[in-house]
Amino acid sequence: METQSSARLYIVNGRSALEWLIYMYQVKTDKDSGIINDPNLYSDDPRYVVDLIKRGTYVALDTVKLVEALPALEEVTPNCGGHACGLAK
Repeated sequence: METQSSARLYIVNGRSALEWLIYMYQVKTDKDSGIINDPNLYSDDPRYVVDLIKRGTYVALDTVKLVEALPALEEVTPNCGGHACGLAK
């Protein structure tokens, strides 16, 4: 499986890990308070965002590998004696 395709299989709040990082790490100003949230100020390391993307990609790829290695889920249908399970006869 391709790295790019595999990384996109890992979803965070409806987005791929990379899409989520791009969405979250934007300079934003809170409308009510006027407070500016600038992720570029989170670290003095100029590689901070690049390394964060690298770590996020590794987490996404490793998670996809782990999930793909899991055994198939065997669903069991409960025997409820002809009536709806959990309800009185």
